[in-house]
Order: sequence, then structure tokens, then C-alpha cells
Amino acid sequence: MADKPRRPRAETPKGFRDYFGAEVTERKAMLDRIAGVYHRYGFDPLETSAVETVEALGKFLPDVDRPNEGVFAWQDEDADWLALRYDLTAPLARVAAQYRNDLPSPYRRYAMGPVWRNEKPGPGRFRQFYQCDADTVGSASVAADAEICAMLADALEEVGIPRGDYVVKVNNRKVLNGVMEVAGLAGDDKDAERGIVLRAIDKIDRLGPEGVRALLGEGRKDDSGDFTKGAGLSPDQAEVVMGFTTAKRDTGAATVARLRELVGTSVVGTEGIDELEGIAALLEAQGYGPDRIVLDPGVVRGLGYYTGPVYEAELTFEILDEKGRKRQFGSVAGGGRYDGLVKRFTGQDVPATGVSIGVDRLLAALRAKGRVGGDVAGPVVVTVMDRDRMADYMGMVGDLRQAGIRAEVYLGNPKNFGNQLKYADKRASPVAVIQGGDEAQKGTVILKDLILGAKIAESATLEEWKDRPAQVEVPRANLVAAVLKMLDQ
Repeated sequence: MADKPRRPRAETPKGFRDYFGAEVTERKAMLDRIAGVYHRYGFDPLETSAVETVEALGKFLPDVDRPNEGVFAWQDEDADWLALRYDLTAPLARVAAQYRNDLPSPYRRYAMGPVWRNEKPGPGRFRQFYQCDADTVGSASVAADAEICAMLADALEEVGIPRGDYVVKVNNRKVLNGVMEVAGLAGDDKDAERGIVLRAIDKIDRLGPEGVRALLGEGRKDDSGDFTKGAGLSPDQAEVVMGFTTAKRDTGAATVARLRELVGTSVVGTEGIDELEGIAALLEAQGYGPDRIVLDPGVVRGLGYYTGPVYEAELTFEILDEKGRKRQFGSVAGGGRYDGLVKRFTGQDVPATGVSIGVDRLLAALRAKGRVGGDVAGPVVVTVMDRDRMADYMGMVGDLRQAGIRAEVYLGNPKNFGNQLKYADKRASPVAVIQGGDEAQKGTVILKDLILGAKIAESATLEEWKDRPAQVEVPRANLVAAVLKMLDQ
């Protein structure tokens, strides 16, 4: 006898998750507020395909130890390799090159949507997540970088992160390149070492100075026993790099002075410091002081395509981790200048700068602050007392919807009235509408305030239900006005 076909397992793939009701609503509301800030700054929305050619995406992900450099890729029938986008910046570079004759220059755009990374999943680390980006393509001015930093600060405040609970940190890759030069890491033959150094410094918040120092040297073994190969720097070289990570001083001017000491006579390093000073001056002129935006050499960003200023938004308030320990919430957004990305397509220099907000991280922060995550009211539920009068009930729900009230008719088996009430409870319904035969004859409806009323008992009969407090009987003609009044209360 042939084996029965095996049923598929009803489970989410590893590293992915499902989002329900309130989570989706909260995310959309937050993205709408961020989009309002971007729109106010003159940025236009853009939606690109979730799929790009592997060639167009390029190899920029820091996770190089996995197949296809950390992307989900497959070979198309015409032999082209395609992949799910790993961020929203690489697709923008392709769009800027493809439509360069039609788009204004500079081109200012924002984009929101899911991205996919073929990375090792872990707690809070998913293979699909939302990003929310804003970029300016075609301007070499540091004013474009300063504007992105100001806009990021405004967006965080707009969604409910108060001033004092966040800081936007700004640095410049050119400064780090100058430090690398001083440490003897200049030249194309040192690309691999520089990449490891970048990724090591980017983890300083998580690993601490000793962990970073280990990655600058021979390597580091983590708690699980996995060994990560280091950059192989000598102790003297590592000391120069570590000096860069601790160069932050109490004021921007003092930080700049310390960085000038570190880069010495490096031309690229000096250029980077001049750009940092320019950004700071432009932000100060707009009223963005160190209470919101600071210079911080500890920010490097792990992605390989950044060429100049880089920035990161960090939330500074404390939360309790899964073991009950206090810790700062950490980074929720980052970005920088990537002047070489469009050039890959056109062969011509096209300067660009932009920021990406980690949507799920920011939502988690807002929940931790109590800004979102409250009970979301469900729809008003019109119960069905007589299935032959479904048209009457549909008429009621139609009137409520016309008035802008979220409402639905109970579409399950109406036989057991208690089940209808349990359904309304599960839907977090604020109001139930009831019309039995008696009410229909009188031309009235009963409105039950489910928020004020007691929890619905499993065995509640219609008579018990009517006897409870927090309900009113109103003329059918007054249904909409009475429901609105109840919802307002």
C-alpha cells in the first residue's frame, strides 16, 4: 500500500516570523509618521522590486562566511543569478543609474519595505525585517549629510522618542582610513584586513574593547565556542586603531583635536575631519546641538560601501534584558555616504548619502517606552439573533461603516448566542449590537458596552445579558449616533 502523503508542518521557517493585527497596525502608523517627516524635507517615495540581479546588488554584506555572501539567491532560466534585496540602498543605486536621464539631480527619495539576509538567525535577529530609508543621490555637499542627520533626529521625536532618550552619532570613514594609513593598513593588498578591522570596531558596543582588540589581533572565540578569525594586526597597529575608538571627548571641538593628532599628516584623514567640522557647523546653525547630535569616532558602520560621513541613532534609555539586567537599548538607525555605489553602473562618480531605520527595533523601543502596544479596539460586532433577518443586520453594519465606524456582522453559526459574545470578546470589540424579534418589532436595538461591562460569561443567555449594566436600548434610527456616543465615552 502506498504511503499516505505527509502533511506539511504548519510552522514558520527558521529566522522568520508572522505579524498579527496590532503589530501590523502599529508599524504602519509609525511608518506613516516617519514618511510625514521625510515628505516635509522634500523627499519623494520610491518602491522597487524585492528581487534584483546578484550583479546589481553587489557584494557588500559583512557576513561573508555564508553562501552567496549572505543573500537568498537563485539562478533564473536565462542563467542570470537573482536575489532578494538585502537592503534598500543597493536597489536605489540601480534606479539612479537606470533612470538618470529622467530623475532630477540631486534625487531625494525615501523607501520602506522588507529586506532579506541569509544570516545565522538568533534571538531578535531575523532573516526578513523592515527598513525605512531616505537618501540623497547626486550631491557631494556635506550639507546633504547634515540634513539626513537632522531629519533622523526629527523622525525619532515624531514617533515618540523624546529628546534626551536618543543621540545621533556622526563619524567619517575618511578619518578611519587616515588612522589605517598611520597603522600601516593602506593599499589594495590590505583590503581583507581593513574589512575585518571595520567589522570589529562596529561591534565595540557589543563586545567591549577587549573583544575588539582580540578581533584586531589573531581572533576571538565567542561564548558558544565559535572562533572568528582576526585581522592579524601587531600590538602597535592595534593600539593605533583602539586609540581611534576612544577618541571621543566632552566636546566636539576636543574630539576633532584628538582625531587630528591620530591622523597626523594623512591627507584623507584630514579631509574627513574637515568634513566632520562642516557637518557640526551646519547642524549647529539649525539648532541641532549636542543634546541631539554628537561627533563620535566609535561609529564606523559594518557595510563596506561607505566612503565618507557615517551616522548612527542610538537610544540611550535603559531597559531590562531577558536576564533582568539593565542595559541601554542601543542602535535603531544608521547610514552614511556611499559615493561609489552608483559609479558601479555608470562609470561616473555619483555622490550619495542616506540613512536606514530598523523598523522592528524602533517599534520595540516604542513599546518599551509605552508609546505603542496598548490595547487596540476591535470592531463593533453586530450579533445575529435571527438568521432570516441577515439583510437587517447587514443594513446596520453598513450604516456604521458609512459613518467611519469599524464594524462587522457575526458570520459564524448564530445558534449559540454565548459564542457570539465570546467572539466579540476575543476581537476586543468595544460595543455589541443586539436586535432580537422583540426589538425588531419595536424598531429598537440594544447596545452593550463591552469595555464597561463585565467579561462575558461562557453560559450567558440573552436574558442574563440584557440584565447586565452598561447597556442601552435605542431606536434603530439612532444606532449610529448612539454607537458614536458610546465609543467617545
